[in-house]
Amino acid sequence: MAKGRRSFSVEQKLQIIQEAEQHGITQTLRKHNLSHSVFLRWKQQFDQGGAGSLKPQYRKVDPELKALQEENARLKKIIGNQALELEFKTELLKKNEAYERRRKGS
Repeated sequence: MAKGRRSFSVEQKLQIIQEAEQHGITQTLRKHNLSHSVFLRWKQQFDQGGAGSLKPQYRKVDPELKALQEENARLKKIIGNQALELEFKTELLKKNEAYERRRKGS
C-alpha cells in the first residue's frame, strides 16, 4: 500500500535542520525517514532565504480567477457551436437557393 505524500511545516523543517547540525545528517534523516535530496533542498533554501524560504512553493489559484477561466471556456464553446451551426445553415441555404434556381430555370 502506497503512502501519501508527507508535508512538513516550516517549524518542523527548521527543527530537522538544527537536529542534523547537532546530531549528524545521516542519523537525523533515518530518524525522520527523509531522503538526503529533500534535506539538501531544505538546507539550501534555508541558507539562501532564511526560514521564510521553507514555506511551500506551490501557487494557489485565486478562486475568482478560476471561475472566470471556467466561464471563459464555457463561452468559447458556446460561440464555437454557434459558429458551426451558422456555417451549416449558410451552406444549406446556398444549396437550397441553387436548387430553386435550377428548378425555375427548367
